[in-house]
Amino acid sequence: MRERILSGELAEGETIRQESLAEEYEVSRMPIREALKRLDAEGLVNLTTNRGSTVTKHSLAEIGEIFDLRILIEVDLFRRAIPAMTSTDFARCEDILDRMEQSYDADDVSKWGALNYDYHSALYAAANRGLTNELLQRINLQSDRYVRMNLSVMEQREPAKDEHRNMLKLAQERKIDVACEMLTQHILRTKTQLLEMVAARRATEGE
Repeated sequence: MRERILSGELAEGETIRQESLAEEYEVSRMPIREALKRLDAEGLVNLTTNRGSTVTKHSLAEIGEIFDLRILIEVDLFRRAIPAMTSTDFARCEDILDRMEQSYDADDVSKWGALNYDYHSALYAAANRGLTNELLQRINLQSDRYVRMNLSVMEQREPAKDEHRNMLKLAQERKIDVACEMLTQHILRTKTQLLEMVAARRATEGE
C-alpha cells in the first residue's frame, strides 16, 4: 500500500476503501486497518475515526516545507559526512549511481525514486547521525512521492543525473562548501519544478 501511494497509483486525496483492499489482498480487514495505522503514523494517510481514510494531500506550502526541511537536514549531514567518507563509502555511492542510471535509461521512475533515496542516504552515512537519519527518513517518505511525480513528467532528467555525479566527485575531492552548495541547489531546483507542476495540475483539476 505504501508503494502504491508513493508511485501515485493511490492519488493524493483519494478515499481508501478497506473492504475493497481486503478483497484485493485476500485478507481480513484487520491487517488492512493495521497497515493504515502505520501509514497514518508515517504521514502518508489521514485516518479518521468513523470517517475512513484518505491519501494525504499536502498544501503547496506544506510541500515547500518538506523540501526546506530536506535542505536543512541533508546539507548538515553532508557537511559532517564528507571529511569522514572512506573508499568504501565512495564505492557504495558509485554502485548506486550506476544502478540509478540504468533505471534512468529504462525510464523506470519507481526504481529511480527508490535509488535516489538510497544514494542520498549513502552520501550522508559517514556522518553517523542515527537520530537525524531517522527524522530524515520520515521526511523523505513525504517527499518521495512528489519526487517520483516530478520525475515522471520531467523532459530533462540530465541535470539531476549530472548533479548526482558531481556531488560525489566534490565529496571525493573534499570540497565541502562547493558540494553542500550543489546539494542545496539540487533540492531547491526539485522543489521549484515540483511546486509549479502541482499548482498547475491542481488548477486544471479545479477547472
